[in-house]
Amino acid sequence: MPMQRQKKRQAEMLANLKSGDQVVTSGGIVGTVTAVENDTIIIRVKPDNLKLQISRSAVSSLVPAESSK
Repeated sequence: MPMQRQKKRQAEMLANLKSGDQVVTSGGIVGTVTAVENDTIIIRVKPDNLKLQISRSAVSSLVPAESSK
């Protein structure tokens, strides 16, 4: 049961991604979402503002708002 709950929360988080959210990918890359498409998202990575197109399923978590400053 706990595993199903965790999968449901992860799927909900992926479905609710929007521009401006700060995310961490499964590879450890931290970036800010700039565009959301069907199965892909584009994130901006500091310090050079490099834009990366990644699969939506590669996002492992959201960065809490207070630590993104």
